[in-house]
Amino acid sequence: MTAEVNGRVGRGQQPPPGPARPATAPRLTLRQRLSRLDTKFSPYLYVAPFFVVFAVVGLFPLVYTAYVSVFDWSLLGGKGEFVGLDNYEQVVGSPYFGRSVVNTFSIFLLSSVPQILLALVIAGLLNTELRAKTLWRMSVLLPFVVAPVAVAIIFGNLFGDKYGLVNEMLGWIGISPVQWHVDRLASHFAIATMVNWRWTGYNALILLAAMQAVPRELYESAALDGAGKVRQFVSVTIPMIRPTLIFVIVTSTIGGLQIFAEPRLFDETLARNGGSDRQFSTVTMLIYDFGWRLRDLGQASATAWLLFLIIVAVAVGNFLLTRRLSGEGGKR
Repeated sequence: MTAEVNGRVGRGQQPPPGPARPATAPRLTLRQRLSRLDTKFSPYLYVAPFFVVFAVVGLFPLVYTAYVSVFDWSLLGGKGEFVGLDNYEQVVGSPYFGRSVVNTFSIFLLSSVPQILLALVIAGLLNTELRAKTLWRMSVLLPFVVAPVAVAIIFGNLFGDKYGLVNEMLGWIGISPVQWHVDRLASHFAIATMVNWRWTGYNALILLAAMQAVPRELYESAALDGAGKVRQFVSVTIPMIRPTLIFVIVTSTIGGLQIFAEPRLFDETLARNGGSDRQFSTVTMLIYDFGWRLRDLGQASATAWLLFLIIVAVAVGNFLLTRRLSGEGGKR
């Protein structure tokens, strides 16, 4: 049989096929390899600057502040002995911490709630067919570009106890002058007014950008169903800009709980930090007191971390509450 097979092969017939050999992949050129590396790693390089900056100016100070808060750290003497949570206990037990927290939340509620409502109304008006739209949009942003120090000085004089313009106008309608720098609630209202004046236009432009992305067909369909302008705004505009509205609420919460410049400069004399009885002293001003007046960086860092935890808790709760009220939480 072997001779027969050899004979057939010898007469020009091919031998039976053997196992297939693996095909060799073509070698990539240097240009192709660089192109693959660029496609793979370039997205990470594009976003890397943000994480580098965040690590330097955000994450490192946060971690280092936590490290300082567990030491007896003096501004002049430097690092002392390890004290653990003693700084936190002293800050919480301080008679000024509880008052500062209440003042912070009071000013925050008086500023953030009207601020968001006014921003919604202003954005809705700017989203209509107005003449000179660009002029109106620039005008609502002008208060934001004014320096906070200038705003605080101007409003501090407007709400002056003796010669303020607000008290003068109240006298025209028979209302006795208000002690804006002495009365606790009045001082909170005055500080919240300057915060609203500065930030309402900024939030209105953010909401306006979201409103302009809403499809016009939805408004036309609502108009055909007989919905008026107000009904369209409530039933079409607000649900469509829900993610942007949640963003504005969360950022306003974070900024409102970190307020410092306005109450710090509201006093006519900077000798008192938050009023004679600390009636408008905030948590950030208490951090300033511990760090620069008492020169105790350990307690100042502990106060800063307590404020950070409060902001995180309020922001998360605010976010979850907003999602539930908007209906997203129920859908899931």
